[in-house]
Amino acid sequence: MLDSAAFSAPIRVVDQVVTGDYAIYHGDACDLIKGVPENSVHFGIHSPPFSGLYRFTNSDRDISNTETDDVFFRHYGFLIHEMLRVTLPGRLHSVHVMQLPATRGREGFIGMRDFRGDVIRAYQAAGWLFHSEVCIWKDPVVAQQRTKSLRLLHKQLCKDSTLSGQGLADYIVTFRKPGDNEKPVNGELTRFVGEGTDVSRAAYETDAAAIRAEGREPWPFRTWVSIKTWQRYASPVWTDIRQTRTLQYRSARDEKDEAHISPLQLDVIERCIALWSNPGEIVLTPFMGIGSEVYCALEAGRRGLGFELKESYWRQAVANIRGLDNRLIAEMLGGAA
Repeated sequence: MLDSAAFSAPIRVVDQVVTGDYAIYHGDACDLIKGVPENSVHFGIHSPPFSGLYRFTNSDRDISNTETDDVFFRHYGFLIHEMLRVTLPGRLHSVHVMQLPATRGREGFIGMRDFRGDVIRAYQAAGWLFHSEVCIWKDPVVAQQRTKSLRLLHKQLCKDSTLSGQGLADYIVTFRKPGDNEKPVNGELTRFVGEGTDVSRAAYETDAAAIRAEGREPWPFRTWVSIKTWQRYASPVWTDIRQTRTLQYRSARDEKDEAHISPLQLDVIERCIALWSNPGEIVLTPFMGIGSEVYCALEAGRRGLGFELKESYWRQAVANIRGLDNRLIAEMLGGAA
Protein backbone atom coordinates (compact mmCIF):
# COMPACT_ATOMS: atom_id res chain seq x y z
CA MET A 1 0.00 0.00 0.00
CA LEU A 2 1.05 3.62 -0.49
CA ASP A 3 2.58 5.83 2.17
CA SER A 4 1.65 9.46 1.51
CA ALA A 5 5.29 10.14 0.60
CA ALA A 6 4.92 7.70 -2.31
CA PHE A 7 1.73 9.26 -3.73
CA SER A 8 1.92 10.12 -7.42
CA ALA A 9 1.06 13.77 -6.69
CA PRO A 10 1.79 16.09 -3.72
CA ILE A 11 -1.18 16.09 -1.35
CA ARG A 12 -2.04 17.20 2.18
CA VAL A 13 -2.42 14.33 4.67
CA VAL A 14 -3.43 15.18 8.24
CA ASP A 15 -2.69 11.67 9.53
CA GLN A 16 -2.30 8.17 8.20
CA VAL A 17 -1.98 4.50 9.11
CA VAL A 18 -0.26 2.43 6.44
CA THR A 19 0.46 -1.31 6.59
CA GLY A 20 1.01 -4.01 4.00
CA ASP A 21 -2.74 -4.73 4.00
CA TYR A 22 -4.36 -1.32 4.27
CA ALA A 23 -3.76 2.42 4.01
CA ILE A 24 -6.18 4.84 5.66
CA TYR A 25 -5.78 8.62 5.54
CA HIS A 26 -7.22 11.53 7.51
CA GLY A 27 -7.88 14.33 5.06
CA ASP A 28 -10.06 15.57 2.20
CA ALA A 29 -10.88 12.79 -0.29
CA CYS A 30 -10.91 15.29 -3.18
CA ASP A 31 -7.30 16.10 -2.34
CA LEU A 32 -6.10 12.65 -1.30
CA ILE A 33 -7.38 10.80 -4.36
CA LYS A 34 -5.18 12.94 -6.61
CA GLY A 35 -2.22 11.01 -5.23
CA VAL A 36 -3.57 7.57 -6.15
CA PRO A 37 -1.97 6.20 -9.34
CA GLU A 38 -4.07 5.75 -12.47
CA ASN A 39 -5.54 2.27 -13.04
CA SER A 40 -4.52 0.94 -9.61
CA VAL A 41 -7.82 0.19 -7.81
CA HIS A 42 -9.68 -3.09 -8.37
CA PHE A 43 -13.02 -2.30 -6.72
CA GLY A 44 -14.63 0.54 -4.80
CA ILE A 45 -17.64 0.94 -2.56
CA HIS A 46 -18.87 3.91 -0.56
CA SER A 47 -21.84 5.76 0.85
CA PRO A 48 -21.60 9.45 -0.13
CA PRO A 49 -23.11 12.29 1.87
CA PHE A 50 -26.77 12.60 0.85
CA SER A 51 -27.23 16.09 -0.58
CA GLY A 52 -28.94 18.37 1.95
CA LEU A 53 -30.11 15.53 4.23
CA TYR A 54 -27.50 15.50 7.01
CA ARG A 55 -24.61 17.67 8.17
CA PHE A 56 -21.55 15.66 9.13
CA THR A 57 -19.07 18.45 10.02
CA ASN A 58 -18.75 22.23 9.96
CA SER A 59 -15.82 22.04 7.54
CA ASP A 60 -16.08 24.07 4.35
CA ARG A 61 -14.48 21.06 2.63
CA ASP A 62 -17.40 18.79 3.60
CA ILE A 63 -19.73 18.40 0.61
CA SER A 64 -22.60 17.50 2.94
CA ASN A 65 -22.72 21.23 3.75
CA THR A 66 -23.61 22.35 0.22
CA GLU A 67 -26.83 24.34 0.02
CA THR A 68 -28.15 23.07 -3.32
CA ASP A 69 -28.00 19.86 -5.34
CA ASP A 70 -26.18 21.70 -8.16
CA VAL A 71 -23.33 22.68 -5.83
CA PHE A 72 -23.25 19.20 -4.27
CA PHE A 73 -22.87 17.45 -7.63
CA ARG A 74 -20.28 19.96 -8.80
CA HIS A 75 -18.05 18.90 -5.90
CA TYR A 76 -18.99 15.20 -5.93
CA GLY A 77 -18.51 15.15 -9.69
CA PHE A 78 -14.80 15.89 -9.27
CA LEU A 79 -14.45 12.80 -7.08
CA ILE A 80 -16.48 10.69 -9.52
CA HIS A 81 -14.05 11.61 -12.32
CA GLU A 82 -11.03 10.85 -10.12
CA MET A 83 -12.43 7.45 -9.12
CA LEU A 84 -12.79 6.63 -12.81
CA ARG A 85 -9.14 7.55 -13.34
CA VAL A 86 -7.78 5.34 -10.53
CA THR A 87 -10.01 2.31 -11.24
CA LEU A 88 -8.72 -0.42 -13.51
CA PRO A 89 -10.47 -0.81 -16.90
CA GLY A 90 -13.46 -3.13 -16.79
CA ARG A 91 -13.71 -3.00 -12.98
CA LEU A 92 -16.55 -1.77 -10.80
CA HIS A 93 -17.49 0.78 -8.13
CA SER A 94 -20.63 0.45 -5.98
CA VAL A 95 -22.46 3.41 -4.42
CA HIS A 96 -24.98 3.30 -1.58
CA VAL A 97 -27.83 5.78 -2.21
CA MET A 98 -31.47 6.41 -1.36
CA GLN A 99 -34.22 8.65 -2.60
CA LEU A 100 -34.42 11.79 -0.47
CA PRO A 101 -37.36 13.64 1.06
CA ALA A 102 -38.32 17.02 -0.36
CA THR A 103 -39.43 19.61 2.18
CA ARG A 104 -41.30 22.90 2.02
CA GLY A 105 -38.33 24.68 3.56
CA ARG A 106 -35.76 23.46 0.99
CA GLU A 107 -37.69 22.54 -2.17
CA GLY A 108 -40.98 24.33 -1.57
CA PHE A 109 -43.09 21.14 -1.50
CA ILE A 110 -43.45 17.89 0.43
CA GLY A 111 -42.47 14.87 -1.64
CA MET A 112 -39.31 13.18 -2.91
CA ARG A 113 -36.07 14.05 -4.66
CA ASP A 114 -34.61 11.62 -7.19
CA PHE A 115 -31.16 11.45 -5.59
CA ARG A 116 -30.62 7.91 -6.82
CA GLY A 117 -31.27 9.02 -10.40
CA ASP A 118 -29.09 12.11 -10.01
CA VAL A 119 -26.16 9.95 -8.82
CA ILE A 120 -26.59 7.56 -11.76
CA ARG A 121 -26.65 10.45 -14.23
CA ALA A 122 -23.56 12.02 -12.62
CA TYR A 123 -21.57 8.78 -12.98
CA GLN A 124 -22.68 8.32 -16.58
CA ALA A 125 -21.74 11.92 -17.39
CA ALA A 126 -18.24 11.22 -16.02
CA GLY A 127 -17.83 8.22 -18.34
CA TRP A 128 -18.87 5.31 -16.11
CA LEU A 129 -21.21 2.60 -17.44
CA PHE A 130 -24.31 1.81 -15.36
CA HIS A 131 -23.74 -1.84 -14.45
CA SER A 132 -26.48 -2.92 -12.01
CA GLU A 133 -28.60 -1.97 -9.02
CA VAL A 134 -30.27 -3.65 -6.07
CA CYS A 135 -32.98 -2.25 -3.80
CA ILE A 136 -32.52 -2.86 -0.06
CA TRP A 137 -35.71 -3.21 1.98
CA LYS A 138 -36.05 -1.11 5.12
CA ASP A 139 -38.72 -1.48 7.80
CA PRO A 140 -41.12 1.53 7.54
CA VAL A 141 -42.11 1.17 11.21
CA VAL A 142 -38.49 1.56 12.31
CA ALA A 143 -38.05 4.46 9.88
CA GLN A 144 -41.12 6.23 11.25
CA GLN A 145 -39.95 5.83 14.81
CA ARG A 146 -36.50 7.17 13.93
CA THR A 147 -37.41 10.03 11.57
CA LYS A 148 -40.95 10.97 12.72
CA SER A 149 -41.75 11.37 9.03
CA LEU A 150 -45.22 12.80 8.36
CA ARG A 151 -45.63 10.54 5.32
CA LEU A 152 -45.29 7.40 7.45
CA LEU A 153 -47.65 8.37 10.30
CA HIS A 154 -50.86 6.36 10.53
CA LYS A 155 -52.71 9.43 11.85
CA GLN A 156 -51.76 11.27 8.66
CA LEU A 157 -53.26 8.41 6.62
CA CYS A 158 -56.49 8.86 8.55
CA LYS A 159 -56.38 12.67 8.28
CA ASP A 160 -55.37 13.12 4.62
CA SER A 161 -53.60 10.31 2.78
CA THR A 162 -52.54 12.59 -0.10
CA LEU A 163 -49.53 13.42 2.11
CA SER A 164 -48.89 9.76 3.02
CA GLY A 165 -46.29 7.67 1.21
CA GLN A 166 -44.05 4.65 1.40
CA GLY A 167 -40.75 4.54 3.26
CA LEU A 168 -37.49 5.32 1.47
CA ALA A 169 -35.52 2.24 0.43
CA ASP A 170 -31.74 2.02 0.11
CA TYR A 171 -30.07 1.13 -3.19
CA ILE A 172 -26.67 -0.12 -4.27
CA VAL A 173 -25.98 1.24 -7.75
CA THR A 174 -22.86 -0.17 -9.40
CA PHE A 175 -20.82 1.26 -12.27
CA ARG A 176 -18.16 -0.17 -14.56
CA LYS A 177 -15.16 1.63 -16.00
CA PRO A 178 -15.09 1.14 -19.79
CA GLY A 179 -12.52 -1.28 -21.13
CA ASP A 180 -11.64 -4.94 -20.81
CA ASN A 181 -11.06 -6.50 -17.41
CA GLU A 182 -7.71 -8.28 -17.71
CA LYS A 183 -8.07 -10.34 -14.52
CA PRO A 184 -11.44 -12.12 -14.18
CA VAL A 185 -13.19 -12.06 -10.82
CA ASN A 186 -14.12 -15.71 -10.53
CA GLY A 187 -14.70 -18.60 -8.18
CA GLU A 188 -17.62 -19.90 -6.18
CA LEU A 189 -19.21 -17.94 -3.34
CA THR A 190 -18.06 -19.62 -0.13
CA ARG A 191 -20.37 -18.08 2.50
CA PHE A 192 -23.78 -16.46 2.77
CA VAL A 193 -24.17 -13.19 4.67
CA GLY A 194 -27.64 -12.04 5.66
CA GLU A 195 -30.59 -13.70 7.33
CA GLY A 196 -33.09 -16.40 6.43
CA THR A 197 -30.96 -18.69 4.24
CA ASP A 198 -29.43 -21.81 5.77
CA VAL A 199 -26.29 -23.04 4.00
CA SER A 200 -25.10 -25.30 6.78
CA ARG A 201 -23.86 -28.83 6.24
CA ALA A 202 -27.02 -30.12 7.96
CA ALA A 203 -29.27 -28.20 5.53
CA TYR A 204 -27.24 -29.55 2.62
CA GLU A 205 -27.62 -33.15 3.80
CA THR A 206 -31.40 -32.69 4.01
CA ASP A 207 -31.56 -31.29 0.47
CA ALA A 208 -29.17 -33.93 -0.86
CA ALA A 209 -31.21 -36.76 0.66
CA ALA A 210 -34.39 -35.46 -1.00
CA ILE A 211 -32.61 -35.18 -4.37
CA ARG A 212 -31.19 -38.70 -4.11
CA ALA A 213 -34.67 -40.02 -3.26
CA GLU A 214 -35.77 -38.67 -6.66
CA GLY A 215 -32.98 -40.60 -8.37
CA ARG A 216 -30.80 -37.55 -9.04
CA GLU A 217 -27.28 -36.73 -7.93
CA PRO A 218 -26.95 -33.61 -5.75
CA TRP A 219 -24.34 -30.91 -6.29
CA PRO A 220 -21.18 -31.08 -4.19
CA PHE A 221 -21.55 -29.17 -0.90
CA ARG A 222 -19.36 -26.24 -1.96
CA THR A 223 -21.25 -25.79 -5.23
CA TRP A 224 -24.59 -26.05 -3.38
CA VAL A 225 -23.50 -23.26 -0.98
CA SER A 226 -22.45 -21.03 -3.89
CA ILE A 227 -25.68 -21.59 -5.85
CA LYS A 228 -27.94 -21.03 -2.81
CA THR A 229 -26.01 -17.86 -2.00
CA TRP A 230 -26.07 -16.55 -5.56
CA GLN A 231 -29.82 -17.14 -5.82
CA ARG A 232 -30.26 -14.65 -2.96
CA TYR A 233 -27.57 -12.18 -4.07
CA ALA A 234 -28.95 -12.12 -7.63
CA SER A 235 -32.34 -10.88 -6.41
CA PRO A 236 -33.14 -7.28 -7.47
CA VAL A 237 -34.47 -6.66 -3.95
CA TRP A 238 -32.50 -7.64 -0.84
CA THR A 239 -35.01 -8.27 1.95
CA ASP A 240 -32.53 -10.24 4.05
CA ILE A 241 -30.02 -7.56 5.12
CA ARG A 242 -29.48 -7.32 8.89
CA GLN A 243 -30.16 -3.63 9.42
CA THR A 244 -28.43 -3.38 12.80
CA ARG A 245 -25.22 -5.21 11.81
CA THR A 246 -22.86 -2.25 11.65
CA LEU A 247 -19.51 -1.30 13.15
CA GLN A 248 -19.20 0.31 16.58
CA TYR A 249 -19.60 4.08 16.23
CA ARG A 250 -20.71 5.62 19.53
CA SER A 251 -17.29 7.00 20.46
CA ALA A 252 -17.06 8.68 17.05
CA ARG A 253 -19.46 11.41 18.17
CA ASP A 254 -17.98 14.79 19.05
CA GLU A 255 -19.20 16.71 22.10
CA LYS A 256 -20.55 19.50 19.87
CA ASP A 257 -21.49 17.14 17.08
CA GLU A 258 -24.37 18.11 14.81
CA ALA A 259 -23.48 15.12 12.69
CA HIS A 260 -25.47 12.06 11.73
CA ILE A 261 -23.53 8.80 11.95
CA SER A 262 -24.91 6.29 9.45
CA PRO A 263 -22.59 3.31 8.97
CA LEU A 264 -23.50 1.09 6.03
CA GLN A 265 -24.55 -2.43 7.02
CA LEU A 266 -21.71 -4.93 6.91
CA ASP A 267 -23.92 -7.45 5.09
CA VAL A 268 -24.19 -5.09 2.11
CA ILE A 269 -20.47 -4.34 1.95
CA GLU A 270 -19.47 -7.99 2.32
CA ARG A 271 -21.80 -9.07 -0.49
CA CYS A 272 -20.43 -6.48 -2.91
CA ILE A 273 -16.80 -7.28 -2.09
CA ALA A 274 -17.43 -11.03 -2.50
CA LEU A 275 -19.19 -10.51 -5.84
CA TRP A 276 -16.85 -8.03 -7.50
CA SER A 277 -13.29 -8.45 -6.22
CA ASN A 278 -10.65 -11.14 -5.86
CA PRO A 279 -8.62 -11.92 -2.73
CA GLY A 280 -5.58 -9.67 -2.43
CA GLU A 281 -7.08 -6.86 -4.54
CA ILE A 282 -7.40 -3.20 -3.50
CA VAL A 283 -10.82 -1.93 -2.36
CA LEU A 284 -11.23 1.88 -2.27
CA THR A 285 -13.65 3.94 -0.19
CA PRO A 286 -13.39 7.75 -0.47
CA PHE A 287 -15.82 8.42 2.41
CA MET A 288 -14.47 5.94 4.95
CA GLY A 289 -16.47 7.12 7.97
CA ILE A 290 -15.80 4.72 10.85
CA GLY A 291 -14.01 2.23 8.59
CA SER A 292 -16.72 -0.24 7.54
CA GLU A 293 -15.57 -0.82 3.96
CA VAL A 294 -11.88 -1.20 4.83
CA TYR A 295 -12.82 -3.48 7.74
CA CYS A 296 -14.84 -5.77 5.44
CA ALA A 297 -12.13 -5.73 2.77
CA LEU A 298 -9.51 -6.92 5.26
CA GLU A 299 -11.80 -9.58 6.72
CA ALA A 300 -12.39 -10.90 3.18
CA GLY A 301 -8.66 -11.11 2.43
CA ARG A 302 -8.51 -7.95 0.31
CA ARG A 303 -6.49 -4.77 0.84
CA GLY A 304 -8.20 -1.57 1.92
CA LEU A 305 -7.67 2.07 0.89
CA GLY A 306 -9.76 4.71 2.66
CA PHE A 307 -10.06 8.48 3.16
CA GLU A 308 -11.91 10.33 5.92
CA LEU A 309 -12.25 14.07 6.61
CA LYS A 310 -13.82 14.06 10.07
CA GLU A 311 -11.31 13.53 12.89
CA SER A 312 -13.60 11.64 15.30
CA TYR A 313 -14.70 9.26 12.53
CA TRP A 314 -11.05 8.77 11.55
CA ARG A 315 -10.09 7.88 15.11
CA GLN A 316 -12.94 5.39 15.37
CA ALA A 317 -11.98 3.86 12.00
CA VAL A 318 -8.42 3.38 13.24
CA ALA A 319 -9.71 1.67 16.40
CA ASN A 320 -12.14 -0.57 14.49
CA ILE A 321 -9.58 -1.66 11.90
CA ARG A 322 -6.83 -2.23 14.44
CA GLY A 323 -9.25 -4.31 16.49
CA LEU A 324 -9.90 -6.49 13.45
CA ASP A 325 -6.18 -6.66 12.71
CA ASN A 326 -5.49 -7.94 16.23
CA ARG A 327 -8.31 -10.48 15.95
CA LEU A 328 -7.05 -11.84 12.62
CA ILE A 329 -3.51 -12.15 13.98
CA ALA A 330 -4.81 -14.02 17.05
CA GLU A 331 -6.84 -16.37 14.83
CA MET A 332 -3.82 -17.01 12.62
CA LEU A 333 -1.59 -17.76 15.61
CA GLY A 334 -4.29 -19.95 17.12
CA GLY A 335 -4.60 -21.90 13.88
CA ALA A 336 -0.84 -22.30 13.68
CA ALA A 337 -0.79 -23.70 17.19
